Amino acid sequence: MSIAHQSGTFNLGDRIVHRIGYGAMQLAGRGVFGPPKDRDAALSVLREAVASGVNHIDTADFYGPHVTNQIIREALHPYLNDLTIVTKVSARRGEDGSWIPAMSRDELTQAVHDNLRHLRLDVLPVVNLRSMFNVHQPAEGSIEAPLTVLADLQRQGLVRHIGLSNVTPTQIAEGRRICEIVCVQNYYNLAHRADDALIDDLGQRGIAYVPFFPARRLHAPAVIDPKRCGSPTWGHADAGRARLAAAPRAKCPSHPWHLVGRASPREPSRCAIDAVATNFGGIGRDRRPGGSCGALSAVVEAKD
Repeated sequence: MSIAHQSGTFNLGDRIVHRIGYGAMQLAGRGVFGPPKDRDAALSVLREAVASGVNHIDTADFYGPHVTNQIIREALHPYLNDLTIVTKVSARRGEDGSWIPAMSRDELTQAVHDNLRHLRLDVLPVVNLRSMFNVHQPAEGSIEAPLTVLADLQRQGLVRHIGLSNVTPTQIAEGRRICEIVCVQNYYNLAHRADDALIDDLGQRGIAYVPFFPARRLHAPAVIDPKRCGSPTWGHADAGRARLAAAPRAKCPSHPWHLVGRASPREPSRCAIDAVATNFGGIGRDRRPGGSCGALSAVVEAKD
């Protein structure tokens, strides 16, 4: 049984996904813009992820733009019945690769149709509305107008489930008054834990919290006590990053989570499959003082 199967499952609406998923953003070129250097390698990574039991892929048609979705289609179509592709809308790319808000009715409608066409789907399983009041982090502002458009497209049968991304608790509450929200996707890892209370609240409501960049290099250095980690050494640097990435799962093991994927199987930072298999076996289940959660509690963010 693969590590993805061993990780457990969670519901995204009526879809059941393993708690290890694959973030497809890096399948595009540098800066998530243009084609990858090695398209065949990108195809191989996707196929290996699914062969390893991953049945939750996160994407967006503005990755590339269009490139990532086209690679997913080429690699995996016709899709397995249990594969859930989660996409995002509300942004577009400038000619210089910049990220531009695209939250009007026409832009959102076009984005849904672009995702359908490039992924070759009749219905999008899950679409996240990404708040773009601040491109880089959650910022307050009403999401009623764009979310109402997405809810209309859901009633037309083009979207099965709706989620939110890059949002605040206030925006989540506003969104839940408009339509059912099945997931929230925000930036979260050990160095960025502003959503701790939100994770607890969503867990009580049965709403999936899916962190992005959980395995990203920490902006602040971290110090790890290897004795409390149950191992004299951490080994490969990416294995350490992989364990750090498990923080959301240890924080709230009822939630799914996914790792950001890589475009090439030759990249050493491709921890999405290999390091998971090596390091994640007991994370989220081992509650002993010296177990997985004990190891995570031994991580101390270094101060300036």
